[in-house]
Amino acid sequence: MNTKDMYLKLGISSAVYDYCEKVLKDLKERFDRIDEVAEYNQCKVISAMQKNRVNATHFNPSTGYGYNDFGRDTLEKVYADCFGTEAALVRPQITCGTHALSLALSANLLPGDELLYPAGGPYDTLEEVIGIRDSVGSLKEYGVSYRQVDLKNDGTFDYDGIKKAINDKTKIVAIQRSKGYQTRPSFSVDEIGKLISFVKEIKPDVICMVDNCYGEFVELNEPSNVGADMTVGSLIKNPGGGLAPIGGYIVGRKDLIDRCAYRLTAPGLGAEVGANLGLLTSFYQGLFLAPDVVSGALKGAVFAANIYEKLGFKVVPSGSESRHDIIQAVELGSAERMVAFCGGIQAAAPVDSYVTPEPWAMPGYDSEVIMAAGAFVQGSSIELSADGPIRPPYAVYFQGGLTWHHAKLGIMMSLEKLYEQKLVTIDEGSIKK
Repeated sequence: MNTKDMYLKLGISSAVYDYCEKVLKDLKERFDRIDEVAEYNQCKVISAMQKNRVNATHFNPSTGYGYNDFGRDTLEKVYADCFGTEAALVRPQITCGTHALSLALSANLLPGDELLYPAGGPYDTLEEVIGIRDSVGSLKEYGVSYRQVDLKNDGTFDYDGIKKAINDKTKIVAIQRSKGYQTRPSFSVDEIGKLISFVKEIKPDVICMVDNCYGEFVELNEPSNVGADMTVGSLIKNPGGGLAPIGGYIVGRKDLIDRCAYRLTAPGLGAEVGANLGLLTSFYQGLFLAPDVVSGALKGAVFAANIYEKLGFKVVPSGSESRHDIIQAVELGSAERMVAFCGGIQAAAPVDSYVTPEPWAMPGYDSEVIMAAGAFVQGSSIELSADGPIRPPYAVYFQGGLTWHHAKLGIMMSLEKLYEQKLVTIDEGSIKK
């Protein structure tokens, strides 16, 4: 039995397999560049671990208060060195990316301060955190105001609008690196650095925070290397390498990170408490694997962009654009296609492959959302998954894959489901809408 036979056994038709292999042949140079970035970042992670003399005792579990948890404290030094910052907070008590962002904002914004988003609205789940949609405990409820500057029509920053928006009350400028449930481009580290420099020229004491979710280890540098005062993310995305079962991180200036620690635990306690609960091995090993895992996810994203772009669908980013996160958006044009696409991703999963994903009213979102994921860690976005809100332009967001070959299977299976349901057709050896 050869490789094609294995794909046929998994349910991929010969026509879909042959089409996908044809597309793949043109991607070698792109994949080589992804491998180069992964190699650089792998060396960066190893260097940080060696500098901080990571050893077996750092994997010991702690419980209760977690006082004198040297493994936890060393991990935070490793993160700080990886991201080039003064300090880091890396904890299992940070439950997800939204929690990490909420923590960073609420710890450093006081009543009367203003939060500015210079790239349009934030990710859906941040709307209730901020108070764009009313919610108990929001920043708005505590007297923090909010304003945003929308992007220009071409997806670039409106620098004139940003300059006008910054005022005496502006305390934090929050930059979302990834597109979220939008079809705008994700921002490169260089673009983020230019925006930070622009903002700092207007108001030097403003805090620039970057939502780094989905972007870690995609490029050679991180936002913290180009002036971000705080960089925030989730361990069940890129930096956890698929092994971290929970957790989030905040890296940046020590005074800002100290405030985050006090808000996470209690004033006067801060980072001194917080047991690791036996999770440190997965945190360390996940970080070690992360550059290579991210490279597999990136290859899957590039593959998906080229597969669907050649079918005539709009994809963001395009099949030839540079990558700044692991997310690939595909505008499918109908709810029916979204459901079929996600059904294919689910069918390719190692876990819950027999489940049929359906749209539902997911907490934190203002429209029904469909999600496909057969993950070892619930909700892990570095594992193969696809999701999107059921609303025009009916875009599905594909990301992850602990290995390139699993990401490849997922994309092929998503196309297979569209083909089986006659939502795309095969014509003279190519596939068209």
